[in-house]
Amino acid sequence: MEDLGPIKEQYKVPYDLQSCHTAIVDGYIIEGHVPADDIRKLLAERPDVAGLAVPGMPVGSSGMEVDGFPDEPYDVVAFDA
Repeated sequence: MEDLGPIKEQYKVPYDLQSCHTAIVDGYIIEGHVPADDIRKLLAERPDVAGLAVPGMPVGSSGMEVDGFPDEPYDVVAFDA
């Protein structure tokens, strides 16, 4: 799918948290390069949130490792839709 805009709109992903990937995992929205450990914790604890997001595409986030570039600090954000 080339245009994820309609999916992000359907699931009400906040604009400032949107990134390159959107997934629905067991009813939760996963937006961007969220680390697998954070997704496992989300599914184990089942908090009352819509999902998790890593806004943008920070270098060093899951799947965004780049040789020769230092990791950028980034936050994993829980959000409500």
